[in-house]
Amino acid sequence: MSVREELERREEMDLSPLACLSSQSKGRERPEEPCPVRTCFQRDTDRIVHCKAFRRLKHKTQVFLRPQGDHYRTRMTHTLEVVRVARTISRGLGLNEDLAEAAALGHDLGHTPFGHAGERLLNEIMPGGFRHYEQSLRVADRLENGGEGLNLTYEVRRGILCHSGGEQAETMEGRAVRIADKIAYLSADIDDALRGGVIYPLDIPAQVGQVLGMSHSQRINTLVSDIIETSRGKGDILQSAEKKAAMSLLREFMFESVYLNPVAKGEEGKAQELIRRLFEHYLDHLDRLPQEYQDIREAEGKERAVCDYIAGMTDAYAVERYQELFIPKAWTVM
Repeated sequence: MSVREELERREEMDLSPLACLSSQSKGRERPEEPCPVRTCFQRDTDRIVHCKAFRRLKHKTQVFLRPQGDHYRTRMTHTLEVVRVARTISRGLGLNEDLAEAAALGHDLGHTPFGHAGERLLNEIMPGGFRHYEQSLRVADRLENGGEGLNLTYEVRRGILCHSGGEQAETMEGRAVRIADKIAYLSADIDDALRGGVIYPLDIPAQVGQVLGMSHSQRINTLVSDIIETSRGKGDILQSAEKKAAMSLLREFMFESVYLNPVAKGEEGKAQELIRRLFEHYLDHLDRLPQEYQDIREAEGKERAVCDYIAGMTDAYAVERYQELFIPKAWTVM
């Protein structure tokens, strides 16, 4: 018996009947020989962590554009926080932690520079629209690995695609990632907003503090513990009515006070104009796209190629390209 087969046997013995077992995965779009050491979901985790799009997340906006401070979240730290919440929920419910981890690690691979401001702009100008969760799956399926994609398992791919939007993942682990994403970003974003002086502790609705707690750790612990207790044996990821209502109230407060706050979001218009001008420039100068996007242009059209290129940029790289293309260089005497 190989190490992988032993791990699969342990899953069958230890995990909940509601868990998605590695041995029962629907597999990959391109069949591969199984790894002798890792389960299929462990293998997907490694593929995501080692891909270029994952590394770029450390230089992409979470909420605050290019914040000057070591402790503000980036898209990378947000992703790691989602992983931890998803794994804790999965462990508490006897689900497959490796599947939850892989889907959580890949859920934001397709996020744009400048966070949701960049996503809204690309959705406006891209024919057919743009949604970061669809782009995350596209990165995994098409853009990574020299255009070959990562060839992830069906269950991980669905966890990535269904972490946002209307569709729900079929697996409990995929649904755990969906709620973990919300818990992670709400708890972290309020922490960053307090750090940045955008809001103050007394601004937080009293009901939120009373039900969920006042600190970052209290909010996460309360929400995660509630999900585990409410979902046990139920066949779905559920919240109690009280905690769900408090979380919804916190989300409404964050939109009103942070996500739509002109102080916190005052630079987003500039970021969107930057992306718009880059998009228009590369549409008019397709020869300046890197070679891998030339292949996409020929196969799927110029708008798709330009969108993929810009969506993959980090905040800093997008600014550098803009400066190179549109800002006059200082004259120097040789």
